[in-house]
Amino acid sequence: MKVGKAVFPVGGLGKRFFPITRAIPKEMLGIINKPLIHYAFEEAVSAGIEEFIFVTRHGKDSIEDYFDYMYVCAEYFDIKIGSVCYVRQNEPKGLGHAVLCARNLVGNEPFAVISADDYITYHKSCIGEMIKHYDGSNMVASMNVSPNEVDKYGILEIETETDTIIKAKSVDEKPSVRNAKSTQAIVGRYVLSYEIFSILEELKPGVGGEIQLTDALMKMIPTHGLTGFKFEGKRFDCGSKEGLLSAILEVASHDSKLNEIIKNFHMRNT
Repeated sequence: MKVGKAVFPVGGLGKRFFPITRAIPKEMLGIINKPLIHYAFEEAVSAGIEEFIFVTRHGKDSIEDYFDYMYVCAEYFDIKIGSVCYVRQNEPKGLGHAVLCARNLVGNEPFAVISADDYITYHKSCIGEMIKHYDGSNMVASMNVSPNEVDKYGILEIETETDTIIKAKSVDEKPSVRNAKSTQAIVGRYVLSYEIFSILEELKPGVGGEIQLTDALMKMIPTHGLTGFKFEGKRFDCGSKEGLLSAILEVASHDSKLNEIIKNFHMRNT
């Protein structure tokens, strides 16, 4: 099924990186020589996405400036850039609200949602592989997490499972360790039916006082189903300092000069 549009929710405050995110959007923090949002954009391009929708807010102008520059210097970046547009999220009301802000730009077709916070390394595009397996039901990227970390994620209740696909019976946003129904967690990749917008529009705030995308996914299971795609590759939570540093070290380790610097650092400090 053709999926030609991707939504990038980039309106968050980035509180875990204060004070730097008072001046620089979290999505513009770098992994070596590229900002986080660039890697998410590359993943979408590799998946065949042609229209890119950024849900921004006040103070995020540098993201727009960056992609303006990419248009001007497209040959340098070696990326085929399609249509890029922006819509404002006036206040951070959660991921579900951010996705809802893109409603008029998405229209009546399935679409992808990509979080730049979740940096996924693999030789294939994670969202591209999801699109290949997309059958019309809502789909989320899924990974196994430690039982002690389930309260940080949306957690799937598994009905059936194969090596690649989970058919979910339910989904719960940030359950307690005691109440979690599995350790299969949702991370920041989604392929969704446009019909989710009408559900999001009617949702009341959930966990954290925010409009939760997982609440909308739960409501749609009887009519649209919910599939978890167990992606390959490494995922780094770059919304945290620890995750961003780990991602930087991962990328650096594949560069001979940078890897030598890492080795020398370890030698001096052991």
